Amino acid sequence: MLSKTKNDIFSVSALNRSVANLLESEFAWIWVEGEISNLAQPASGHIYFSLKDSNAQVSCAMFKGRNRTLKFLPENGNQVLVRAKVSLYQPRGNYQLIVDRMEEAGDGALRRQFEALKTKLAGAGLFDETTKQAIPELPESIGIITSKTGAAIHDVLSVIKRRFPSIPIKLFAVPVQGHASAPAICNAIKCIDEHVAAGELQCDVILLVRGGGSLEDLWSFNEESVAQAIFDCSIPIVSGIGHEVDVTIAVYVADFRAATPTAAAEAVTPDGDTWLQSFDWYQRRLQQMMENKVERHHEQLQWLQRRLKQQHPKNQIRLSMMRTNELIKRLLRSRHALLTTRQNKLATHKAKLFAHNPLLLLTQKQQAVQYLTARLQQTTVNLFAHKKSQLGNTARTLHAISPLQTLERGYSITLNRSGKAVTSIEQIKIDDKIETRLANGSIFSHVESLIESD
Repeated sequence: MLSKTKNDIFSVSALNRSVANLLESEFAWIWVEGEISNLAQPASGHIYFSLKDSNAQVSCAMFKGRNRTLKFLPENGNQVLVRAKVSLYQPRGNYQLIVDRMEEAGDGALRRQFEALKTKLAGAGLFDETTKQAIPELPESIGIITSKTGAAIHDVLSVIKRRFPSIPIKLFAVPVQGHASAPAICNAIKCIDEHVAAGELQCDVILLVRGGGSLEDLWSFNEESVAQAIFDCSIPIVSGIGHEVDVTIAVYVADFRAATPTAAAEAVTPDGDTWLQSFDWYQRRLQQMMENKVERHHEQLQWLQRRLKQQHPKNQIRLSMMRTNELIKRLLRSRHALLTTRQNKLATHKAKLFAHNPLLLLTQKQQAVQYLTARLQQTTVNLFAHKKSQLGNTARTLHAISPLQTLERGYSITLNRSGKAVTSIEQIKIDDKIETRLANGSIFSHVESLIESD
């Protein structure tokens, strides 16, 4: 039997504590990917679940304070990526992960990243329709950026050969999947743009094409660097990435989006048969226009010949002489008419001037003064006679009613000492002096007595 001391013996709690310390010190923060199972979300707000793969599973706990940062709702069967610390649940001796952060793994994470970048670039104006460049109707040269081994390049070349085989094509081979593809696509776009700007390359439109695949397979076309390179390119870019249901950031930035590589090739190449028909129509129309123009020129030539005969120099001289004679006659008539008009104006002005002669006006004013003087004298005489007649009438009227006339008939007037006529005995007192006025004089008396009549 082995000898053992008390210090060599662990209690269960001490053992679990030691194992927990060992695990926590040995493992820092680690990332683990797996599928959620046995998910439990009690009222406490904590989340308990297991992470499993095809061969094993591990218990996990994400406490309330950390699960508030979740951007999705965990469910059984979700493939997730967690950041956690390795620990031991000491009461039960169960080893577990204490989760600090959880993200969706695979397509879920990529989809969130896709939406975030899409929102960012839309806000920066990379998707604005006003920045889109027009696609040339008939490009002189087409640049193609794609894999030289994929099915997309064969589809594109087949369409261009069928529709308009005379258009030159330049292939810029790049990987369209994997970490190296995004930088290669950016370099190809910049290389084409720089060489065209320098006049070293002819390229009117660029096809950016790839066959279908998963979101992860197409992820190179969701890189921000690729989107920026497409936006900065001065040459129109047509995208034909994946199938019709596949959507990438590149198709939002491109100047024109085609559902497939084949559709992209059709978008940049006109229909050759249609163009040939148009050429035939234009050729026939041009020929008809030329014939019509020749015929019009022939008719014009004939007209000019007839006109030349009519405008022979002799005829022109004769017509000029006739016109000169007519102009001379018109000039003489105009001069005579002008002279007559000026003479009439002169006579009118003379009459007006004579009418305003100062001597004539002075004579008129003197005659007016004499007339007014005579009228004034006559009016004065008439007024004097009228006033004299009025005075005689007034004098006779006054004489008729004058007190003196009454006195001449034997009557008299008695005046008191105040010079007022006495009409009643009450106006006189004893010893008053009175005046009796007769027609030819006055008598002054002294009142000695007063007798009232009955």
